[in-house]
Amino acid sequence: MAGMNFEEKEDMARYIVDLNEEFGMTVMMIEHDMGVVMDISHRVMVLDFGRKIAEGDPAAVLADPHVKRAYLGEEDEVLVDPDDKPAAPECAA
Repeated sequence: MAGMNFEEKEDMARYIVDLNEEFGMTVMMIEHDMGVVMDISHRVMVLDFGRKIAEGDPAAVLADPHVKRAYLGEEDEVLVDPDDKPAAPECAA
């Protein structure tokens, strides 16, 4: 979907979903737009320099630490706003 505007991407995504739903057709995509991938995929495989690093449902793959490291980078504690961190659980005695 490289080079497509938002409306064109929506049309293409709808077409792919329709192929799957109406005809039971499996569609294999190679796509870098993660919004499109996560919105329409039932199963995702992620490659890093040609090596498979994750495979499964989109939410699990997106949460995979290898995928985060390869595509999103590691979180830098220095740049994290302390207000954005979840509160530490309170211990009940």
